[in-house]
Amino acid sequence: MTTKIILDTDIGSDIDDAVCLAYLLAQPDCELLGITTVSGEVVKRAQMASVLCTLAGKDIPIFPGTEAPLLVKQKQPLAPQASALARWGHKTDFPRGEALEFMRQTIRANPGEVTLLAIGPMTNVALLFKADPEIPSLLKGLVLMCGVFTNKLAGAGPCEWNSLCDPHASAIVYQSEVARHRSIGLDVTMQVQMEISQVKERFKAPLLQPVLDFSSVWFEGNRLMTFHDPLAAVTIFEPEVCGFSRGKVEVELLSSRLEGYTYFNPAKTPEDNQPHEVALEVNAPLFFERYFKVFE
Repeated sequence: MTTKIILDTDIGSDIDDAVCLAYLLAQPDCELLGITTVSGEVVKRAQMASVLCTLAGKDIPIFPGTEAPLLVKQKQPLAPQASALARWGHKTDFPRGEALEFMRQTIRANPGEVTLLAIGPMTNVALLFKADPEIPSLLKGLVLMCGVFTNKLAGAGPCEWNSLCDPHASAIVYQSEVARHRSIGLDVTMQVQMEISQVKERFKAPLLQPVLDFSSVWFEGNRLMTFHDPLAAVTIFEPEVCGFSRGKVEVELLSSRLEGYTYFNPAKTPEDNQPHEVALEVNAPLFFERYFKVFE
């Protein structure tokens, strides 16, 4: 059976969103029900998603979502990779103001069947959960690329970008009761990286060509491509690529210096039924094997 997924993404900032979407479109076990975009320039982000859907030959509903965070100042007002749009066919007209209702209706029409994969700031998801508080209980699962949960990789920094961009939205999402609430944090995703030479060597599949084009903007200021969002996506279909621990996640809102920081309190015993599942380790070679296999 296929897995029904709604993707909520800020594609166009970090290149990994496009890498993630390409995987979902190529994954035979994925039934992508729709895509919603979040953060600044949501229409350009929708157009970038449309490039990949068009090339894959799939008519996936795409909805520009919420541009501004709930309370804090916008930290990513632009989608810089959209500068490559002119080189690729894509849709230009999208329904406006309908992203949250699309998510709500789709989840309600498929109770217990939809996995919501959120790989950008949590603004859309938080607004959805507040608008219809029953939605979290109707999900099959909620998978987030969000947070930092261990101290194994000091270079990850204290706060993860998606949580930092809208910490109040992150707090709402982590306070929501979902049957399966999984987070893949920055400390783990930083362990799956490729240098530009490796990217050019491995991104040979037709569906990865626009991603390679988008990445030219990313590599102007970065030496590495980190597979943050693709790792979150792959765990939906191949959970063995990561090791997980149950516990409770809380988001810092009181300290301006650490606003958006995620605290993880592990469950004390296996019987301690805590609400969140957090990735603590990754088998990087296995991840890359499983990621690229869908493009063969």
